[in-house]
Amino acid sequence: MPLSEHEQRMLEEIERALYQDDPKFATSVNVGRLRRRRPILAGVAFVIGLLMLVVGVIATQSVLALGVVVSVLGFFVMVGSVALFMFGQPGSRAAKTTSTENTRTSSSLSERMEERFRRRFDEQS
Repeated sequence: MPLSEHEQRMLEEIERALYQDDPKFATSVNVGRLRRRRPILAGVAFVIGLLMLVVGVIATQSVLALGVVVSVLGFFVMVGSVALFMFGQPGSRAAKTTSTENTRTSSSLSERMEERFRRRFDEQS
């Protein structure tokens, strides 16, 4: 469900305030946006690799060396896109193998951010 104009403005205001209060954390949140785009990028890269593979197979009929090179490059693009999809997901195995100390740190960070959020809106009211 799309956000209303009022909700969009509130979200933008919260983002600006977050950048002012804690720019390091705000930058790490933007990395999360990239993680949501990775499956799309991986899909596009996979299709490009597949097209390269097909073009390489067709090109082998006229120029053998060129066709083989394009096909191999297409294959590697496809493998890379699968790796991007598998390891770029927030719930991937690499993300799940964090230590308990990191989990405690992030929870305390989220608690601090939540407290700042509450204080900011209490001041506005």
